[in-house]
Amino acid sequence: MSESFVSSLSLAKYPLWDRFGDKRTPLAFDLEVTARCNNNCRHCYINVPASDRAARGRELTLDEIKRIADEAVSLGALWCLITGGEPLIREDFSEIYLMLKKKGLLVSVFTNAGLITDEVVKLFKTYPPRNLEVTVYGVTPKTYERVTRTPGSFRIFQKGLSLLLRNGIPVRLKSMALRSNKDDLPKISAFCRKRTIDYFRFDPFLHLRLDGDSIRNGDIKNERLSAEEIVDLERADRERFQVLEKSCDSLIFSQEPTEACGQLFRCGIANSSFTISSDGFFCLCPSLRHPDCLYDLRKGTLKEAWEEFSVQVLRRHSKKKSFIETCRVCSIVNLCLWCPAHAHLETGELDEPIDYFCKIAHARAEALLESKRSQGNNKAL
Repeated sequence: MSESFVSSLSLAKYPLWDRFGDKRTPLAFDLEVTARCNNNCRHCYINVPASDRAARGRELTLDEIKRIADEAVSLGALWCLITGGEPLIREDFSEIYLMLKKKGLLVSVFTNAGLITDEVVKLFKTYPPRNLEVTVYGVTPKTYERVTRTPGSFRIFQKGLSLLLRNGIPVRLKSMALRSNKDDLPKISAFCRKRTIDYFRFDPFLHLRLDGDSIRNGDIKNERLSAEEIVDLERADRERFQVLEKSCDSLIFSQEPTEACGQLFRCGIANSSFTISSDGFFCLCPSLRHPDCLYDLRKGTLKEAWEEFSVQVLRRHSKKKSFIETCRVCSIVNLCLWCPAHAHLETGELDEPIDYFCKIAHARAEALLESKRSQGNNKAL
């Protein structure tokens, strides 16, 4: 699960959004109910085996989730994403889901569809999720299981997805762009666009493990595509590239260094959303797991975490020259995956540039500017 729920919301289209203005309000939160998963995907930044007793023992209980959800609603939360790991691996998933729904939250679910049963289908038909997103790693057993490293996983994925679609449950399909499935992406795209509720998207940006596992991080790095391969995939997917083209002027900008140029966070983190980890920590975003940026909700309240702790984190600055003179004033930083959270996962520091991300940003910028010049030349003709 590599994308934040809030990033996919078009909140601006709701009149309610205008009522909040510039006020920091926690409108949405990601709830990681587990880190355990029935698959063992090569690229995954969070998953541990389904049988991991230690991980299971650290998971928030239903009562703990209820308390946190109550606090979130009292602070203004409207949306909640249930994610993992694989959330359906929790035996009390239905109880968690219904409890959140009964609090008036608009609940979405991310799943690999491998644990979809008739009972889950009945639950979703009776109490529909706001969004149900399923990741498709391949459309053949060979490709799918090359990614999941779980024999038989393609068959149970097919069964689960078929159950959802056959029962008329709207599903949004998405994929990851990996070394292991790159050659099959056109087929994956066609498969998903034929069945998805609205749009299909793929994510080529892989970040490293939240637990810092060096062996698993090696797997992730091996799955990463080069900057050139990512740009080629985006160009080939005309729908995706057109979105980038339309946003070109806002994605590429000029910014001069200022007195505040050492400010670490400028991505809108914790402005209207937050994440709750499976072991009960408040996180400003799904990827930010630096020890100094985590708040233990088993020892404090969500109100304290949002109104006091997160503000302190957002005020953090860097004095590191290598950061201030590069990433902090880069005109194409919006075209890469760099942020303090990912910098920490990659380097152990919040303010360290990352060469791989930099290469991606420059390759994307070159492609967009080339397209813009070409369009300008065509208009001139």
